[in-house]
Amino acid sequence: MILQFGAGNFLRAFVDLFVSQTGFDRIVVVQSTGIERAEALNRAGGKYHVAIQGFADGRVIDETEEVTSIKEALHAGTQWDRVLDAARDPALRWIVSNTTEAGFALDETDLANVGVPASFPAKLLAVLLARHAAGLPGVTILPCELIEHNGSRLRELVLDQAARWSVPASALAWLKDECRWINNLVDRIVPGPPKSHPLLESDPLLLSAEPFAFWAIETAGDFELKHPAIVTAPDITPYYLRKVRILNGLHSALVCKALPMGIETVREAVEHPVVGPWLQRLLDEEIVPVLEGRVEDPAAFGRTTLDRFRNPFLEHKLSAIALNHEAKMKVRLLPTYEEYRIKFGREPELLSGLM
Repeated sequence: MILQFGAGNFLRAFVDLFVSQTGFDRIVVVQSTGIERAEALNRAGGKYHVAIQGFADGRVIDETEEVTSIKEALHAGTQWDRVLDAARDPALRWIVSNTTEAGFALDETDLANVGVPASFPAKLLAVLLARHAAGLPGVTILPCELIEHNGSRLRELVLDQAARWSVPASALAWLKDECRWINNLVDRIVPGPPKSHPLLESDPLLLSAEPFAFWAIETAGDFELKHPAIVTAPDITPYYLRKVRILNGLHSALVCKALPMGIETVREAVEHPVVGPWLQRLLDEEIVPVLEGRVEDPAAFGRTTLDRFRNPFLEHKLSAIALNHEAKMKVRLLPTYEEYRIKFGREPELLSGLM
């Protein structure tokens, strides 16, 4: 069994879909903000569809898959006892989450383990303590928030909360040594319901997702869930580097180049007769050469990224990417510019025009 904190679109078109495709396990979903999604999932018997829509392998893809992996959905605010019961289930193996970066914080009101904790780390701690008190083995915790070293950071937050609650030494040792806190990187665009689809009226939980999906799991050993989108490695830092420098870097480059030209979306920019070839050159001549030998096949990842940008079902606004642009440039493009100068002893022509 998997206990899942979060009933949002991403987990339902990523983890829940993967589990359904492999028949790995059954999922109990916990919704903390609102109750509507949990109620809708229960009304549907935990079943819904994901429309896989986009551009890949040189062709447009528009396929639909049914998700059947959700056993039930619970509302933390009104069904906390049942959440704790799920924690005590001997079959529980994993806890997954996607609470956004805002969820990775403690709440000053969580002074004692009484009632329903306010913060996600405190909820997770209460769940784990209930399991420990039942004399059950530890579980694997896989936070899917887009935060580097997410497993390690969540572990620190839970241990900080444990200190607030004066958790006994035996429980602390169990949290540290018997539970696996796994760093991981997720990557898939899930924009929400498709604009048009034959199931729109009959399936209120229908989602669309791009064909691309990638899940890097930081582990030196075996990983139970086997899926084509999953890769394992003792250190997944290179996968973060590849994503930030290529996918995110090209996004920010388009803000610099295409937005001032009046181009509104990523797809329009890639298909533009001037911007499209410019972006290809930037990728091939300045970004990929800096990453070669440091990350796995940056050229192939770059080609896949441009296919993702061509998705005819997705309208990704450059104005949205432009938010916090200066801060993003310092992480996504400036390091590539500086490393190119050091590696090749000259200014990168295209990047220089963006700095």
